[in-house]
Amino acid sequence: MTSCVQNLIERKYILETIRTRMLRLATYLTAFVLLFSFGTLSVHAATPTVNVSVDGTPYGGGVLFREETTCVAIRSFSEAMSDCEITWDEATKTATVRTDDLTVHATVGAHYIEANGRYFYTPLAIFIYNETMYLPIRLIAKAFDATVGWDGATYSVAVERGSGSVTPGSQFYASDEVYWLSRIIHAESAGQPLLGKIAVGNVVLNRMAHPSYPNTIYGVIFDRKYGTQFEPVLNGTVYRTPNAESVIAAKICLEGYTVSDEILFFYNPVIAQTNWIARNREFFAVIGDHWFYY
Repeated sequence: MTSCVQNLIERKYILETIRTRMLRLATYLTAFVLLFSFGTLSVHAATPTVNVSVDGTPYGGGVLFREETTCVAIRSFSEAMSDCEITWDEATKTATVRTDDLTVHATVGAHYIEANGRYFYTPLAIFIYNETMYLPIRLIAKAFDATVGWDGATYSVAVERGSGSVTPGSQFYASDEVYWLSRIIHAESAGQPLLGKIAVGNVVLNRMAHPSYPNTIYGVIFDRKYGTQFEPVLNGTVYRTPNAESVIAAKICLEGYTVSDEILFFYNPVIAQTNWIARNREFFAVIGDHWFYY
C-alpha cells in the first residue's frame, strides 16, 4: 500500500512538473513569436555582406549569411579549395565532392556532412537557394582540413588551406568507442531526433570526463558504483545492433560536437519509475522525449 501511495505521489509530482515546464515553454514561445513578428523586417534589412578569402585571395563564389552563420555554395567553394569532381543525385538531393584524397557527401535538409567516413554536425541544415546547395563554411572547410578565421568587426572570413583532406574515419575513431557509444545511444534513444541522440552521447562523454565517473565509455555505461546507471544495461537492450543514425550520432559526439559539456543526467518523465533526477539536479533542456540535467 505504501508503495502504491508513493507511486501516486511521484506520478502527481511528474504531472505537475510537466505542466509547469509546458507553461514556461508556452511563455517563451509567445515571447519569441512576438519578437520575430516585430523584428523580421529589420533583421533581414540588416543582413550584412560577408567577404570570404582563401589564402588571402578573395573568394568569388556564392556566400550567404543565414542565422548568424556564413554559408557558401558547395560547388564553387570546393573548386576554390582543390581540383575536384562534383556530382548531384536528384533522387536523394545529395551532392558528392571527390578529390584524390577526399570524398564528401552533403544532403539537402541534413544537419551533417560525411567526409572520408567522418561526420561533422551543423545546427543549420544544408539548404538550396537559387538552385544552389549551401552549407556552413566551417563545415565544408573542415572536410578539406582548412582553418577558418572570423572577423566580426569587418564581417570577413579568412580561410587557410591545410592538407587538403581530413583524416579518414577509419584512422580517427576508436572502434570500441563507436561500438559502445552507438549502442547506448540506440538503446536509450532509437526513436528520438538526431539532436536527442547526440545529447545522450554527450551525457556519456561528459561523465567520462568527470572525476566522479569512470574514464572510459564502456566504464561509464556499465558503472555500478551507485547502482546501475542506464536501464538498457539491466534489460539487455544495450547489446542490440544500433541503427545507422545512432552510429552517426556517436561519431558526431566523438568529433567533439556537444549540446552542452556539462549535462550528466537525462530521463523520460512519462515512463520513468522515479523523478529523483528532477528533484535533485539542475534542469538544462528538453530534447525529444528526454529531459536533460546538469
